Amino acid sequence: MTLPITPSFRLDGRHALVAGGSSGIGLACAVALAEAGAQVTIAARRAAPLQQAVDQMRERGLDAHGAVLDVTDIAAVRGLCTREQPFDILLNSAGLARHSPAADTTEEDFDAVSELNIKAAYFLAQSVANPLIAAGKPGVILQISSQMAHVGGVERAVYSATKHAVEGMTKGMAIEWGKHSIRVNTICPTFIRTPLSEPSFNDPVRRAWIESMIKLPRTGVVEDIMGATTFLASDAAAMITGTSLLIDGGWTAD
Repeated sequence: MTLPITPSFRLDGRHALVAGGSSGIGLACAVALAEAGAQVTIAARRAAPLQQAVDQMRERGLDAHGAVLDVTDIAAVRGLCTREQPFDILLNSAGLARHSPAADTTEEDFDAVSELNIKAAYFLAQSVANPLIAAGKPGVILQISSQMAHVGGVERAVYSATKHAVEGMTKGMAIEWGKHSIRVNTICPTFIRTPLSEPSFNDPVRRAWIESMIKLPRTGVVEDIMGATTFLASDAAAMITGTSLLIDGGWTAD
């Protein structure tokens, strides 16, 4: 009898692109991938926080690089993915939320959220996948989606719609690109404490709603996303594609 060996969680020799990686969940994912051995390119719109994130990662001994990039500029995204060797891993954390009652949603808000959360996410995944397919290399594409891709919420009709769309395109891409050994999945967090989410936590009514829906006795922090990122990017998840990993503290268990 030969005992099985656990597949490695290491990512040595792999190049990862983390979009929206200069802060919050994206930065946590970038750190997680780099700690597992990946060379990480962080892409973000704002140069100053991007450089700060890269510098801090390098001070920790991690292999990090920066690329100033607006992922809604599809030509620029394609240019980055063409200039580089094929990225082995994509982690897309770029996203936007503009909350309002569904009856009050403006076209401007609808278009802005849809352009980043759906269109940019779609063509970013395509831009990473096509060079992998051309080179005959396997790869991993991970989209930071949301628990709201599986439920609805008050004043979140547009956001929830875009995240449901991300789940749909992830399944379609997984079906098409599986034959190329490219795995496509989503990570679906609950409310995570970041500077962007602090207004919700500072609102007593919204905080009470959040805490009432999460079954565990605390709210989420960015560290809760890091292990899932490493796992799904690694060979330990080699048979996982076309699905979502919910990190929601039991929100969607009802």
